[in-house]
Amino acid sequence: MRDKIPMTVVFCAGLVVILAEFIPHRPFSQIVGGLQNWFMIISGFAILLGTLSLLKMNFIKVSRKLTDWKFHVGTLCGFFVMIILGLLYGMQQQPGIFGHGEGIAAVIGTKPFDYLYSNFLQHLITAMFSLLAFFIASAAYRAFIARSFESSLMLIVSVIVMLGNTSIGSWMTSSLPVGMQLPTISEFIMNYLNTAGQRAILIGAALGVVGSSLRIILGLERSWAGGR
Repeated sequence: MRDKIPMTVVFCAGLVVILAEFIPHRPFSQIVGGLQNWFMIISGFAILLGTLSLLKMNFIKVSRKLTDWKFHVGTLCGFFVMIILGLLYGMQQQPGIFGHGEGIAAVIGTKPFDYLYSNFLQHLITAMFSLLAFFIASAAYRAFIARSFESSLMLIVSVIVMLGNTSIGSWMTSSLPVGMQLPTISEFIMNYLNTAGQRAILIGAALGVVGSSLRIILGLERSWAGGR
């Protein structure tokens, strides 16, 4: 009974949503609207649960002084500072408990929350993605090693695209007809071959989502409910 009730609820909700796509009239449209509102409410509780889990994990690591516990202190400090500033002075056009904090905004140029977000968080995000560039370059180097036909083809196409987007590629093929110049070939690869590959991947991913959804609705996939 413990498993049958959630399975029944999921089956009925999924069936109504599917029917609403083919019968966009009452009562299906109203029911789907209610289900979407419930989804937003549940998502809000999920965010709260995730926040509490994050705090619990960091508090445990700091209290036990596990490996790199000092970094978790920074995480907690940043979390509470942003929460407190957002509650006291608000963010963007939303006022906080003390209004918009005009006095502080006159000194630093904006609200404290927005100031920290623009001058600290965004720069940290940029630095993180900048570090990821080195890992991407290392992975690309390993992938472009010509060990098979597929990797050789990837290497050739990648070199063409990279050279086609630089002034060196334009200079190297400037004497050739327009259709044979590297910028033209690179543009053709990106606009047609690359786009076709991306759409094929998206179609495959969509079919995978449909298959997974049907398995959940029919009760064949029960991992979400703690089963197998």
